[in-house]
Amino acid sequence: MTNAEAFQRLYEIIVHLRGPDGCPWDREQTPLSIRSNLIEETYECIEAINENEPVHIKEELGDIFLLAILLSYMHEQEGLFSVADVIEGLSEKLIRRHPHVFSSASASSPDEALMNWTRIKVEQEGRKPKDSVLDEVSGGFPPLERAWKLQKKAAKAGFDWPDAAGVIAKLKEELAEVEASIVSGTGPENTALEGELGDLLFSAVNLCRFFDIEPSAALQRTNTKFTERFKYVEKRMKENRQEMKAQNLAVMDKYWDEAKKLEY
Repeated sequence: MTNAEAFQRLYEIIVHLRGPDGCPWDREQTPLSIRSNLIEETYECIEAINENEPVHIKEELGDIFLLAILLSYMHEQEGLFSVADVIEGLSEKLIRRHPHVFSSASASSPDEALMNWTRIKVEQEGRKPKDSVLDEVSGGFPPLERAWKLQKKAAKAGFDWPDAAGVIAKLKEELAEVEASIVSGTGPENTALEGELGDLLFSAVNLCRFFDIEPSAALQRTNTKFTERFKYVEKRMKENRQEMKAQNLAVMDKYWDEAKKLEY
């Protein structure tokens, strides 16, 4: 099956699902009702890419294709624009923003290509220049991703530490401020502590950025490691007929250390 045939088949399936004889669940969905699925499926695709599992990647990319075309078709049903309009608009934008590929302009490096892209958005597409380089970072990003992107923008503008020592010192400074806030805190509604913890997280993200490590990828690696080690603890506790509770923390710590030695 060709790419064109595969796309046509998918489009026809979606039309059928949204039609009178289609699926009741699919028919009642709206762009608002499935918008959160875009985030969920994107993160599942990222997980598959991180795990380097082609079969899983293929499946998750299919889910993203489904949502993109389904959302486009919903607007087609409303007569606002068609699926073809979405695809053709993307094709025209790609050609327009790559004059060094499809026209006579030149770009000898990725940075130069990105400069062309930004310039065309303003000069040819009428996009209003941002008041700040930070305005280029969408407010829709999850906080961890947004912190990373904000810091990258600031660093590109020259606002950056000269070396890693400064970043690490800042991280230690923020940790000390968290400790001081805990000591002087007045209870669970301590907004000062929330602010200090935010600063600490922001500094940790900055250290990741300084070494070109995507913080979400680093955190996902740790999430996976924690999950596997905790499951090992659960398994060992069950084998020894011991309950998972605070009173058995010393035993759980022992199994946790076992898991670490097993490289979980």
